[in-house]
Amino acid sequence: MMRNLVNGAVGGALATAVYSAMLMAADRAGLLEEPPPRRFARLSLSGRDKPRRGENVLGTIAHFAFGSSCGSVLGLLSAGQRVPVPIGTAYGLLVWYFGYQGMAPSIGAYPPVPKDRPGRQAALLAGHLLWGTALAFALNRLRTDKGQMAAELAPGMREQVRRVMPTPEPAAAR
Repeated sequence: MMRNLVNGAVGGALATAVYSAMLMAADRAGLLEEPPPRRFARLSLSGRDKPRRGENVLGTIAHFAFGSSCGSVLGLLSAGQRVPVPIGTAYGLLVWYFGYQGMAPSIGAYPPVPKDRPGRQAALLAGHLLWGTALAFALNRLRTDKGQMAAELAPGMREQVRRVMPTPEPAAAR
């Protein structure tokens, strides 16, 4: 159980790094106005109207902490089993929905999704789908019983390879 929790936290941090790269691209494309981690950090500091010293660092730390804790939840739910990629992607959708339809509007960071700018929400949704997909890949990579899974697949895979690529006969037998 503890391993699943830690793997989820590590996977969540890795997925957040991937998502953060996409956020940077969306910000440079002018889709965000202000990246969400910075905006959430600004709301937690006094003087919300103007940029504050340290809000970028605080936003980054909070973003990775949130991504890791959400990853931990999926790590625990997976119970160490392989996470199908579509499940990870759907989990990213769930995190986006609760974050931007529930949490962000409740603290005044963003309006609810239907009232927000479509470009921003499209970028945030795409980023969370990417986050969930990367989380599933990371969790599957961090699993400890990968050998067992490979052993289960190996006999069938070997047979398929033999059908496609038959073993060549030695030159002397021709």
